Amino acid sequence: MDESDVKAWRRATRAALIERRMATPPKTRRQWGAAIEPRLEALVRASGARTIGIYWPFKAEFDPRPLATRLLGDGFRIALPVVIEKKRPMIFRLWTPETPMTSGIWDIPVPADSETVVPELLMAPVVGFDAARYRLGYGGGYFDRTLGSLSPRPVAIGVGFELGRLETIFPQPFDVPMNHIVTEAGVA
Repeated sequence: MDESDVKAWRRATRAALIERRMATPPKTRRQWGAAIEPRLEALVRASGARTIGIYWPFKAEFDPRPLATRLLGDGFRIALPVVIEKKRPMIFRLWTPETPMTSGIWDIPVPADSETVVPELLMAPVVGFDAARYRLGYGGGYFDRTLGSLSPRPVAIGVGFELGRLETIFPQPFDVPMNHIVTEAGVA
């Protein structure tokens, strides 16, 4: 496949996977989430990281906020990504359930004004993923740019549902593989 074919394939595949995820009954997604959460928590706690980057759930993604709230109670610092400029790496601002929020890119809530931190572990939502642990996201490249810019690079955990498993995402030079992918079926 040439570059334009890959772009078209990714766009079509992304749209189909998001549609499937959003069409999945909420009860089923909650069951999947209940299987994901303990696996994700075990990886976080085993990592030794204390500053954890999460994401605000969007379009029927797994919701990491209940886990994040528990981790806050155990002394972890939780941060959410904030897009400051298009086609640039994101920054991360500390978050708690009481943090004042504002609307960010795609109207996703972000901390209005809190301390900027660098996560030691970063959860990234996956629309699709492959056996090499590359993730297909929403197409903006924000997580890949951010992971490529951070030094030291945080542990990167892709979080999604098994329905997003693909033979390949046709990784491009800018794609950054995750250290782990967590779904309701297990950890890769």
